Amino acid sequence: PTEPTMVLRLKFLNDTERLARVCPGDTVGALKRTYFPGQEQQVRLIYQGQLLRDDSQSLAALHLAHNSVLHCHISQQGLAPTPASPHASADPMHAALNVGSLMLPLFVLLLAVLWYFQLQYRHVFTATATTFLAGLTLLFSFMAFTMYRR
Repeated sequence: PTEPTMVLRLKFLNDTERLARVCPGDTVGALKRTYFPGQEQQVRLIYQGQLLRDDSQSLAALHLAHNSVLHCHISQQGLAPTPASPHASADPMHAALNVGSLMLPLFVLLLAVLWYFQLQYRHVFTATATTFLAGLTLLFSFMAFTMYRR
């Protein structure tokens, strides 16, 4: 006796859809191997807002019904960690968030807010605090100029 098949709708970011004929006993990994050969490591499947991380999990365990929608994201770069970054996150979703790129705008915003308060509430800032703020602004400007001059 063969296992009954069901159809899953694979929906991509560009709103195209592809139908996948699967058995409930098939695993997430088998689905990736069948419909994305050679791209298994780059394919992310999402069902009801949850990333399907475990490739050994069966489709029946996910309670997928006939005509269920699986959202598919295929990353364009390879996911192998580079030896140059030993602290690289194993999870590619978190690796995309580069906190270092947010430091410059955050520091500019912090300095702008401090200067605003210095101008609006001059009586709160001592001469030492104002001198320190000016020195910090000059130091930051010099560092930003040398970093982005390359």
